[in-house]
Amino acid sequence: MSTSTAAHGLTSRDAYQALQSHHAEIKDKHLREWFAEDPQRAQTLSIEALGLYLDYSKNRITSQTVQLLVALAESANLKDRIEAMFTGEKINTTEDRAVLHTALRAPRDAKIEFEGENVVPDVHAVLDKMAAFCDRVTSGQWKGHTGKKIRNVVNVGIGGSDLGPVMAYEALRYYSNRELNFRFVSNVDGTDFAEATQDLDPSETLFIVASKTFTTQETMTNARTARTWLLSGLGGDESAVAKHFVAVSTNADEVAKFGIDTENMFGFWDWVGGRYSMDSAIGLSTMLAIGPNNFRDMLGGFHEMDVHFRTAPLAQNLPALMGLLNVWYTNFFDVKTVAVLPYDQYLKRFPAYLQQLTMESNGKSTTLSGDRVDYDTCPIFWGEPGTNGQHSFYQLIHQGTHLIPCDFIAFCKSLNPLGDHQDILMANVIAQGEALAMGKTAEEVKSEGTADELVPHRVFEGNRPSNTIFIEQLTPNVLGKLIALYEHSTYTQGVIWDIDSFDQWGVELGKVLAKKIMPELQSADAALSHDSSTNGLIQRYRQWK
Repeated sequence: MSTSTAAHGLTSRDAYQALQSHHAEIKDKHLREWFAEDPQRAQTLSIEALGLYLDYSKNRITSQTVQLLVALAESANLKDRIEAMFTGEKINTTEDRAVLHTALRAPRDAKIEFEGENVVPDVHAVLDKMAAFCDRVTSGQWKGHTGKKIRNVVNVGIGGSDLGPVMAYEALRYYSNRELNFRFVSNVDGTDFAEATQDLDPSETLFIVASKTFTTQETMTNARTARTWLLSGLGGDESAVAKHFVAVSTNADEVAKFGIDTENMFGFWDWVGGRYSMDSAIGLSTMLAIGPNNFRDMLGGFHEMDVHFRTAPLAQNLPALMGLLNVWYTNFFDVKTVAVLPYDQYLKRFPAYLQQLTMESNGKSTTLSGDRVDYDTCPIFWGEPGTNGQHSFYQLIHQGTHLIPCDFIAFCKSLNPLGDHQDILMANVIAQGEALAMGKTAEEVKSEGTADELVPHRVFEGNRPSNTIFIEQLTPNVLGKLIALYEHSTYTQGVIWDIDSFDQWGVELGKVLAKKIMPELQSADAALSHDSSTNGLIQRYRQWK
């Protein structure tokens, strides 16, 4: 296998080598020095757009770094690649698919063509169908098998069919209909279903089964269990299924076989990848929770960020700049991980959502032309809401041996103002960015009267980079902007690394092997032909089962 294409595609470009030289010049300079030398640094290295204020001055960069990163993006034809995505080119080359999640939030009068047809009318037809359905459920017009109103909604999906809806429900819970109780089942572990339905009345429960093919093993296993649970609670009448199940799928035959009326099937398209689908029919539970108007406000936020990404100059382009900063740390500082730290309890599932978005998209080691990369690609994304994380893993971020860039996300107005809670919360997020950047020197520690033998333990090296994103308040519109910000940042990185950010072949092998192992677990006589470890584990399971 040749690696020359990968090497010549990125690391031998003039723009890349200019960044290498620049990195060698500035890599040891401390943020304390930069701030001391330039009183205007924060003003220079910040952007305000669409109601988001990004302060990126606490990164180990200068204005020249930004210019060189933009030059790298230009050498990768980032603007052309952005346009290719928005115009429906089949940029998912390994699956020969277009990538048009941006069409999901396009205005009704927009025109986005795929294979000669404008897809926008179809998108809005599904949105209108979703809205009509939601109105029927919330008004009580939709009734269960026994005539009762629906009070519980259980979303059954996995991956993009779960992470997005769960995150959006938690993020927008303030705006949700409190008369409805929402649960989410994804794990094939029976405990997930059992606990989600433990206190629910089948006669008041609606299941949304989200699976494009209606064949996803985990989702359909849970869906069949849900069907059994429902029928056992409603006397076994098969006609009850149609009153308590709807589908988000494109496989009408399988949906009908399950017992769901295909009139209550909400479709989406091959040009929507799972981890980019929460604003499609996959978001049906979100629309049920927050209502069609709030859902459309969220789509409006997505669209505003789409337009910004497509049109703003790269040096003032929020997603492009955040993506380029990740490239800077990954490829020049050997960073392996990025922490996303929302200082808002409603965003507690946002880091988990980003894990799939970023790592399933860019966890690749093969270029578009099929060559092995000779540089690092996606860092590991993770995080927890502040201030909880401060009493957990921040120790490692401040004083550990790993350099971990952080994204702090905070809202200046609380949705639940209680006493001085918000002031304390905001003081903490601001303080963490300052502490990471500036640190605390041995001299400063000594000046506080610390015993000499304790001084090394209380020194903070600082020079640890972070972005801070301030937003006025969390709304459905703002959530759409935030998600699109990270979607497009992820794509920016994929373009620079010359990888396909829209396939996910890495999830396939384990699934294939699991299907082979399944009958071997169920039959004590099945011959085993795996490695000795796998054979041993199968035998141990048989023994203890």
